[in-house]
Amino acid sequence: MVAVVGEVRWSRVAAVAGVVMLAQWVLALVLAGLDHQLSAGGITTGAGFAVFAGVGAIVAFHQPRNPVGWLLISFTFFFILGIDAQYYAVYCYLLGHRLPFAPAAVVLKQSANFAFFLLPLAIFLFPDGRLASPRWWWVLSAYAVVSGFFTASAFAPAIAAVTGHDIRIDTTADLLDTGRLRGWLIHPPGWMTAAGALLIGAIWLSFVAHQFLNWRRSGGERRQQLKWLACGAAVTLGIGVGASSVAPGALSWILGTALFALPVSIGVGILRYRLYDIDRIISRTLAYTIVTGLLIGVYAGLVLLTTHLLAFSSSASVAASTLVAVALFNPLRRRVQRLVARRFNRARYDADRTVAAFAARLKDAVDLDSVRNDLAGVVRQTLEPAHVSIWISGVDLASADREPVAALLAVVGEPGPEQDRPGAQDAAFDQGQGRAVLAGQAEPLGEHGPVAAAAPGRR
Repeated sequence: MVAVVGEVRWSRVAAVAGVVMLAQWVLALVLAGLDHQLSAGGITTGAGFAVFAGVGAIVAFHQPRNPVGWLLISFTFFFILGIDAQYYAVYCYLLGHRLPFAPAAVVLKQSANFAFFLLPLAIFLFPDGRLASPRWWWVLSAYAVVSGFFTASAFAPAIAAVTGHDIRIDTTADLLDTGRLRGWLIHPPGWMTAAGALLIGAIWLSFVAHQFLNWRRSGGERRQQLKWLACGAAVTLGIGVGASSVAPGALSWILGTALFALPVSIGVGILRYRLYDIDRIISRTLAYTIVTGLLIGVYAGLVLLTTHLLAFSSSASVAASTLVAVALFNPLRRRVQRLVARRFNRARYDADRTVAAFAARLKDAVDLDSVRNDLAGVVRQTLEPAHVSIWISGVDLASADREPVAALLAVVGEPGPEQDRPGAQDAAFDQGQGRAVLAGQAEPLGEHGPVAAAAPGRR
């Protein structure tokens, strides 16, 4: 009872933290407007960090014992606190408004630097906050010491400037001319900074290796959770960091929104919402990326070929190349999607082949008993339910020569309690209802059709 009361109390704290971070974000927008620094990119970035805040609050509300949610909350809180302090310091010192707590804003601006040391911890402790071995406590202790050194080095110049009553900042509230400040923490030796940076990099790589080894050793649900984490991290680093850094203008901050694929993937993995959709997402993303690249190559090649070698007019070559690219889209998509599915969504691919083979056998079937047994075998092989019940009434088998899945059957049910293999669930599962639909709404087979219901229960 005490544990339940404690969890309820911490869930309320998470909800309050979500409201506080929302207020921080609104305050940042107001202060940016007062500083004449409000931009579309800043609004988008702020909205993205609201995603971090929302995911952290939701995870902490539902799983208050999981430290990952609280780390996301802390990361967002300190980062937006640094943004608020930055705008407030600029408003006070550069725009000439004498308001209280201005020196404190110069110091608190550095909290954004501290926030970035919290996010790798959330990735390391994903999904349940437990360490694989007690030896990792030594790694975390070293990480705390080194990150504490860098955090103190960030705060020390601001504290020295405030205590010396000599504050001069730029438009980002960074101190100007810190060379006049004294102290080894303000100007640490170069070898110490380099050694700390190398150690931080090595610890971050160990976090990645830790999760990779977890993925290699795990199976079932945990493996899918780690796939979500890897997918979100890849999108964040590849598009949010990589592509946005080389893209021009508005395209850069549009692509920068991919930074926030990481908190979304963390939230999905921890809360297990549509967990088994990850294979489908990965295969479709890869398929459409490959198709897009191939079509761009074909389009560019045809334009160059027709304009430079065949001496067509530019407008005619562009029109012809566009028509060819459009005509190639569907055939190319189907072929690439099959190839990618064989590698990255094998369970779905095998299930589709099994159902398609059954539909082909159904065309020549005349014995209802054999159809019933075959149907039960297909359901067990594709969905692995705990129990299957089949009833058949007046089947017109000749009408089954249509789409193999949609015209065949509706399979509704839940996975068995002992089912724990990757691919045992798929995108066809509506996990919000706790049931699975293999073929959507079945079309009738003549006047009546076979229906297989996969019911929960122990095998």
